[in-house]
Amino acid sequence: MPGDDLIRLRIALTAFFALDGFIFAGWVVRIPAIKAQTGASASALGLALLGVSAGAVITMTLTGRLCRRFGSHPVTVACGVLLSLSVALPPLTHSAPALGAVLLVFGAAYGGINVAFNSAAVDLVAALRRPIMPSFHGAFSLGGMVGAGLGGLVAGSLSPTRHLFGLTVTGLLVTAVAGRALLRLDPPAPTRAPAPADRTPREEPVPHRLDSRTRTLVIVFGLIALCTAYGEGALADWGALHLEQDLDAHPGVAAAGYSCFALAMTIGRLSGTTLLERLGRTRTVVAGGGTAAVGMLLGALAPSVWAALLGFAITGLGLANIFPVAVERAGALAGPSGVATASTLGYGGMLLGPPAIGFMADWFSLPAALTSVAVLAAVAAVIGFGTRRATAN
Repeated sequence: MPGDDLIRLRIALTAFFALDGFIFAGWVVRIPAIKAQTGASASALGLALLGVSAGAVITMTLTGRLCRRFGSHPVTVACGVLLSLSVALPPLTHSAPALGAVLLVFGAAYGGINVAFNSAAVDLVAALRRPIMPSFHGAFSLGGMVGAGLGGLVAGSLSPTRHLFGLTVTGLLVTAVAGRALLRLDPPAPTRAPAPADRTPREEPVPHRLDSRTRTLVIVFGLIALCTAYGEGALADWGALHLEQDLDAHPGVAAAGYSCFALAMTIGRLSGTTLLERLGRTRTVVAGGGTAAVGMLLGALAPSVWAALLGFAITGLGLANIFPVAVERAGALAGPSGVATASTLGYGGMLLGPPAIGFMADWFSLPAALTSVAVLAAVAAVIGFGTRRATAN
């Protein structure tokens, strides 16, 4: 594939990553309004929100097969259309069961597009022979920050119906433009050319039947993704409460806790390609896991609000590039099925984090429970070091 086509492919995929984060964040900030509209209790809303998780996990396990059969580019575009359309459905519901049903569709689109565009990105990483995977995930994080910020600004003036319909229009426009480019470009074919030691090697075509060693490695990389996504889910749901409840932070300052984490993660991912080129995968994962462990210990155990905020930011920097590296390695080893496995395990970690923190907070305390994020970040670093031969650097 010519160099200009590779650049166009990278731009198109970046647009889909950013769109995914933008739409998902736009939905999340309107959850309180949707709750009021449906009249759902907290427990009923919680069950309805499981529809997103259930739809995503089920679809992630199937999308790898769809990508092998139809190609990752058409599946990405199809899921982009479905994601854009389905985000407009929640405001049209007036009961918790109906909300849960439409969120199954939304979650299915969300899970499907994540596997599809990550699979396409893995092919592009191999063709460019540069570790650019973090830049795609940085676009997702940046899109999420823009979506959340814009949603907060319009929440007082636009109804959820109009706001989310606006997301649908935006999503369909982006999908039409970026999708057209994506459909016109074939996935770059992997070659046998070796790469320098500090760069992503080009991979052999992935066989449909994997040996036991390869399957085990894919699961191991999925566990690395799980360890890091656990921390992201835990901080999203419990970070503000820790600051307000345990450190007497003002609600506005407490709300900034996750923002510090998300901003640091975005910065870390946008600079991830340079970091990977200089350090290689193993040292990036080990250093990132160690940094996140130290940062989360500070964030959980610090006696002051500002030290805790600093700890959250350090944690975000540390975790930033571990998930993209894990997904890229799983995809390089096993194609779309590897991406699906690693993504499913990673998403499972994001789901596991909040309830696990809640149980541990009841048993011990919330600060003690949050140290589990540090423990799992350290586990990711250890696993990363243990798989150093499989990552080739």
